[in-house]
Amino acid sequence: MAVLFAIMLVAAAGNTAMQSILPAIGAKLHIPDVWVSLAFSWSALLWVLTAPHWARQSDKRGRKALMALGVVGFMSSMLLCGLTLWAGLQGYLAAGFTFVVFAIFRSLYGGFGSASPPAVQAYVASRTDPDQRTQALSLVSSSFGLGTVIGPAIAPFFILPFVGLAGPLLVFALIGLAVLVMLRWRLPDDMPRFAARGAIAAYPAAGASPAATDDDNEDEVVDQSAAAEPPLRWTDRRVRPWLLAGLFGGQAQAMMLGVIGFLILDRLHLRMRPDEGAAITGIVLMAGAFATLLAQWGLIPLLKLTPRPTVLGGAALAIVGILMTGLAQDLHAIVIGFATSSLGFGLFRPGFTAGSSLSVPRRDQGAVAGMTASINGSAYIVSPAIGVLLYNWHPMVAYGLMAGFCVGLVAWGWSALRQDQPAA
Repeated sequence: MAVLFAIMLVAAAGNTAMQSILPAIGAKLHIPDVWVSLAFSWSALLWVLTAPHWARQSDKRGRKALMALGVVGFMSSMLLCGLTLWAGLQGYLAAGFTFVVFAIFRSLYGGFGSASPPAVQAYVASRTDPDQRTQALSLVSSSFGLGTVIGPAIAPFFILPFVGLAGPLLVFALIGLAVLVMLRWRLPDDMPRFAARGAIAAYPAAGASPAATDDDNEDEVVDQSAAAEPPLRWTDRRVRPWLLAGLFGGQAQAMMLGVIGFLILDRLHLRMRPDEGAAITGIVLMAGAFATLLAQWGLIPLLKLTPRPTVLGGAALAIVGILMTGLAQDLHAIVIGFATSSLGFGLFRPGFTAGSSLSVPRRDQGAVAGMTASINGSAYIVSPAIGVLLYNWHPMVAYGLMAGFCVGLVAWGWSALRQDQPAA
């Protein structure tokens, strides 16, 4: 379990660590902000496209092999991206060429890094008894959410004298190598006792939701009448309002994460001190990630919140946080505003996921899980870059659009989202 926990933790922490330093690197290389944002969009697109494929391949090629593939993809991407950025920062490569090569090497993470999470979940599910499966899956999945917190927190400590801002990427490459060695030497080979398939993990982003788990018992009897039912469609009236809610809120959250690093550089006047900007960005992202975990691991189970009030209340809280962040002029106000919005989004996202699940019967749970995963991942493909473009035009235009998405969600969702009722 320690090896499996490390695989999930490193995959998420490395990505969020990069989120905290890349705006500062772009400022140091004088790369337009939107190109920095597009580097993450490209990786997110590849993650969304390839994750379902790797989830299926783990059944054919073995879970341990797919874990190794994901770790190698992560490690190679971090190493090559780190060396490329170091060469650009030292003046050995032109700034524009540096980011083109960086985006190419970033593809290794988006294309192959997505192989690890579903393979880890399938490995655990296939080797644990049904009465222990939920607890084991929750443990490995919690490491994915924990990684989103740890990444920004430790990244500033890896900004080293000789490699500078490229240091966190190179250090995470070494950590990935250590995890690969543990995987090869310490993890037993595939000997599944139960049929199982891992859930597709959402693209890891600071302040986003931890990976969901699928604790369904694969041994349960399948309803034979399900074959006669038509497949669940995106336009189905039961699930459509929840998916639209996820789309609106997801765009706002993705824009918020895409813009925050540049806002910190500008409001705190750190464009000429990017190393300091990277450290402060890590603090802000860490605060947002902690707020997200507080919502999902604390408030929701403690208050026994149900989907409709969770979605609407979370969106309303996000509006407050978004406007506070957009108007903030100092670090304290930025941290409070971003943490408040992250707390709201931390309530909203699991509410929309649970509402989608409750709206359909058990036979459609696989289909609706795929839909919610697509909604979650698609938000990080285009929205961050759009948010940065609008931010460069005028900051409050970008933050006004983010708040507008959430205002529209609350106004429309008040009547469109039905009161919580278990599916028939």
